[in-house]
Amino acid sequence: MAEEMEKVTINIMGREYDVPQSVTILQALEFSGYRVIRGCGCRGGICGACSVTYRIAGDYHLKSGLACQTVVEDGMELVTLPFFPVQKAVYDVGELEPDGALLRRFYPELTRCMGCNACTLICPQNLEVMEFVAAAIQGDIKKVAELSFECILCRLCVTRCPADEAQPHFAILARRLYGSKVQGKSEHLALRVQEIEEGKFDAELDELDKTPVEELTEMYKSRDIEPQ
Repeated sequence: MAEEMEKVTINIMGREYDVPQSVTILQALEFSGYRVIRGCGCRGGICGACSVTYRIAGDYHLKSGLACQTVVEDGMELVTLPFFPVQKAVYDVGELEPDGALLRRFYPELTRCMGCNACTLICPQNLEVMEFVAAAIQGDIKKVAELSFECILCRLCVTRCPADEAQPHFAILARRLYGSKVQGKSEHLALRVQEIEEGKFDAELDELDKTPVEELTEMYKSRDIEPQ
């Protein structure tokens, strides 16, 4: 039981709480009575919605992370960041052409990059953020898309950028441009859409629709997963 576990003391937005050691910040918030509605998301380190900023007692360093992945420490002082305001350009990607100057046109602050690498150091995905910033400055949309592919838009890089850049937003613009205008359509996807339209999977889907939830759950758990 949680009450029998060894506890650590943390400070959540100005108030102290004793919580079980080895739980995540998100679990500690809920253990302490917080009803987390915003800033929780997937709870698996994928969506980037649960950004937190914290310090450890006696350490002057300000640290950041995802609440669903960061484990509590004794003396931790934290505040949640369910949303961080950042400039977001408005555009219709269907009307854009992927020329080299496009990212700089929508996000002119790109050229203010100081090369400090603070964005890379704070990234919870361990992405080479400064590298795709440099690629964006050079107008290399393909490279930006590839290097930022696993960005989860937590915006922690924005919180540390002295140039006030919008790294997640110009990166997703690059990915949209690359996927829609550069990479081209997938032949495999077109084939699968054709198969669906021709009703190839109708019988299988009907059978699944009749299957009890418990059986579907077991099927899901025992499915073959492609190795990473």
